[in-house]
Amino acid sequence: MVLRDDNAPNFWLQRPPTVNPYRFAISELLHRLRWDLCPESWRSREILRTLRNRYCGRRAVILCNGPSLLRTNFDLLTEVATFGLNKINLLFDKTEFRPSFLVSVNPLVIEQNSVFFNETDVPLFLDSSARRYVKCRPNVVFLRETRVARFARDCSMSVYQGFTVTFVAMQLAAHMGFRDVALVGCDHNFTTKGPANLTVTSGSEDPNHFDPNYFAGGLSWQLPDLVQSEISYLMAAQMFEAMGGRIVNCTDGGELKIYPRMTLSEFLEFV
Repeated sequence: MVLRDDNAPNFWLQRPPTVNPYRFAISELLHRLRWDLCPESWRSREILRTLRNRYCGRRAVILCNGPSLLRTNFDLLTEVATFGLNKINLLFDKTEFRPSFLVSVNPLVIEQNSVFFNETDVPLFLDSSARRYVKCRPNVVFLRETRVARFARDCSMSVYQGFTVTFVAMQLAAHMGFRDVALVGCDHNFTTKGPANLTVTSGSEDPNHFDPNYFAGGLSWQLPDLVQSEISYLMAAQMFEAMGGRIVNCTDGGELKIYPRMTLSEFLEFV
């Protein structure tokens, strides 16, 4: 259930309809205090503060993980900031391209990809729960999750995950000062069907992502919530517009209709 405050068009409050609002608020407060008192939160927040508005006036590309990602011309991305998501490292044996930043917040994905996360030098932005699997080091930033559903312009405090890691990457891009952001590989369509957010066991191959081994061989993963994801995408569109920016969809195909379409070449050449 999503409750909207009409006096604050960019603010949503996400909570189960049966949860007492006072208990919800107290739970959020305790969750916040536990993170605020953790020394690792101080280190991560300091890094995030140094990144605030560092890239003003530049554009960025978010690489989502749909099958269409393989149709992207990665040679176009050598001079642009990029945000890779989740298991983007499965692409590395197919191209010399490497993302500028990597974002992952789902606990199942973080656990499954922890070996890479512990070895890479790519700047990582991970949910704070990742501390169970990923060691603290200079290129790792932990993000505090909040269930209060709003677009965070300052990610050093907390980040709403919005039912998709893409939304987290959008908030980080805005935090860093990027105002023109493009999506590639955002198919917004899954062959595997079932109730949203249900944890399922994968088969021998994964037809939903750019690599057949993404979720395969009996791995656990959560089915997408495309409706809630679209609510988050609309929130992001409103916020970028309010900041004088925009989000465009440069995916080759796909089902996402929210953002205006253009090719990646057109986005990178736009002045």
